[in-house]
Amino acid sequence: MNEPRLPWTEISPKAYQALAGVGAAIAKSSLGPTLTELIQTRVSQLNGCAFCVDMHVRDLRRHGETWQRINSLSTWRETRLYSQRERAALNWAETMTELVGNHVNRDADFDALKSQFSDQEIVELSWVIAQINAWNRMAIGMQSPVAEKEIA
Repeated sequence: MNEPRLPWTEISPKAYQALAGVGAAIAKSSLGPTLTELIQTRVSQLNGCAFCVDMHVRDLRRHGETWQRINSLSTWRETRLYSQRERAALNWAETMTELVGNHVNRDADFDALKSQFSDQEIVELSWVIAQINAWNRMAIGMQSPVAEKEIA
């Protein structure tokens, strides 16, 4: 396991607190904690952020999510374990995370969202995706360690 590179939350506490403030606003959104955590986990998987995957899987378990759905999240397209609403959100999360080489017409992905979410929810969902991408980049760049401990 790599050691953390810098104590980034201490070196730049105002930026850290501002990003945490986005998280507090997201927590009050109409999306609900389970959908929010599914999205944060999936984006963290795509980005390869071990620290964030670990944290959000733990949060999913605290919210009562099943191991089967958690374990199948990386293959969500191949299962029937996720609702149409969740599938539209997961697709949007992937679309908005994998930007490089993916500058194609995103209208179909957006249309799938429009059939499941209100305009406000789409914006809130997009903030969830933007925020977790920022957290992933900081945690990966600064090598935030994963503590070895049991997951309930």
